[in-house]
Amino acid sequence: MCIAFPGKIISIDKDNYAIIDVGGVKRDACLDLIDEEVEVGDYIVCHVGFAIHKLDEELAKEKLSFLQELIDNEIY
Repeated sequence: MCIAFPGKIISIDKDNYAIIDVGGVKRDACLDLIDEEVEVGDYIVCHVGFAIHKLDEELAKEKLSFLQELIDNEIY
């Protein structure tokens, strides 16, 4: 099973790649597929290394909290 996860953009390079923070873990995300303009500080949904959707901050934090709850309770 594959899932997408929310992450906060902490940097964007000239090749359209972002470094995102997902619950304290830094990951690379390609921005080539996203259909909205994003900037540092925005939240995105990332799937297999590609940003696929922009999220508002409140929803992103809610989803990150849910993922942390799953990890804390070893429900995966």
